[in-house]
Amino acid sequence: TKMASDNEQKLDELTRKLGVQEDELKRAIERAEMAENKLKSIEEELQTVGENMKQLEKSAEKAVEREEKLKDKILQIQQKYKAAEGRFEYGEMNITKLNQRIDDIEDEIYREKLKIKKCADDLGETFDDMLANY
Repeated sequence: TKMASDNEQKLDELTRKLGVQEDELKRAIERAEMAENKLKSIEEELQTVGENMKQLEKSAEKAVEREEKLKDKILQIQQKYKAAEGRFEYGEMNITKLNQRIDDIEDEIYREKLKIKKCADDLGETFDDMLANY
């Protein structure tokens, strides 16, 4: 009958549409699963990036600490250098004074030697006079 034929035709049409809808559903589920996998991958990558950032922050903190320690060390070395420089200048002044004192003493020794030579010469003349006259 015509009605049965129409109903069968509608059933075939609905069955075809259902098949198309099922195929579209299957593709949508596959895309959703791919998107979920991609999301998981991105989340893992994000976690790795987060961990790397934490390590970089720790490294940066350590670098800042090292920099501070090195700055302190530089300051200490500069202070020691200034103190050593002061001691060096003081030592140089003392050396200059000592050299002057040595020069003065050498001059004094030379003058005393001249006096001794004069005394020796005078004594020699006196002995010569004594031998000649007595």
